[in-house]
Amino acid sequence: MQSIGIIGVGSYLPEAIISNAEIGHGAGVSDEWIVRKTGIHERRRAAPHEATSDLAVQAAVRALRSAGLTADQLAYVVVATSTPDHPQPATAALVQHRIGAKRAAAFDVNAVCSGFVYALKAVQKLLAGAEAAEPRYGLVIGADVYSRILDYTDRRTAALFGDGAGATVLGPVAPGLGLRDISLVSRGDAHHLIEVTAGGSRRPPSPRTLTDGDHYFRMDGRGVRDFVTRALPDETRRLLRRAGVPADAVRHFVPHQANGIMLAELWPGLGLHRAALHLTLERYANTGAASVPVTLAEMHRRGAAEPGDLVLLAAFGGGMSLGIALLNWSMDPPAAGARPTVPRLLAADDRVAPVAP
Repeated sequence: MQSIGIIGVGSYLPEAIISNAEIGHGAGVSDEWIVRKTGIHERRRAAPHEATSDLAVQAAVRALRSAGLTADQLAYVVVATSTPDHPQPATAALVQHRIGAKRAAAFDVNAVCSGFVYALKAVQKLLAGAEAAEPRYGLVIGADVYSRILDYTDRRTAALFGDGAGATVLGPVAPGLGLRDISLVSRGDAHHLIEVTAGGSRRPPSPRTLTDGDHYFRMDGRGVRDFVTRALPDETRRLLRRAGVPADAVRHFVPHQANGIMLAELWPGLGLHRAALHLTLERYANTGAASVPVTLAEMHRRGAAEPGDLVLLAAFGGGMSLGIALLNWSMDPPAAGARPTVPRLLAADDRVAPVAP
């Protein structure tokens, strides 16, 4: 089958920067408490007129420009989100229309914060099996606006999330480059760990659900940590064995930006001793399905990865879901002088989350 890889990246973070002090006031916690518990210093918030599709469109345009393609060359537009503009139609349909991707099929994927990796596998398989005469490019976007579903009096969740969108363009790449293997795991028996209990067909909106705050995001932080601590290392080792790749061969690790302290605790046990850990949560917090592609875009802008470098992506989220992808990087670094300042890399032997002021 044709090798499919990432040939363009882009991201969009809203302009409004929300400090820990602003978040902490409503939740009854301090800036110091938020940094100590999460490693997060600030996050972005969508403007009142911005919905998930607006962020996704901005990231999509930038990714297409990065790939040197026009929207009418796309065969697929897929948006991974758990905060769609509305229940229907799919947010991807709005994005497809606004960017002018007239030949593309458009659909959403909801695996919560793992959604981008799930969508990546779907589009990879669709493109790899396409007929030669068909368009051979797909746009995979992760986008979320969590600011609209947070209870800002809940200190367990209020500080963790930000709004943003990240996009990648997938297309044919040279043999030896591109996506090598993707592992998807679902644990429906643990679905209660992350949820928004009202607003769907089981509990439609009503005065009671509004009064009770059941449209807000809720999370069992301890349960999520236990799931990730068990599942992520095991599935990472399983995927690397299946791919025949030693852990020391991985050069870059791009995880879901859930919580800097949790990632710092997980990092040493993954065995990726020669990999750089890429983090953006200091500035952007947890942007849901956007966090992996946003961080990928930052990695590329920094010029950190060279063609052929082994990159491991890992995302986890509600459901419970887990998605891990192994790829050989397929983009040249940006030209010298075109690399803006981005959050630093952690060395593989660092033991603490980055918490620079």
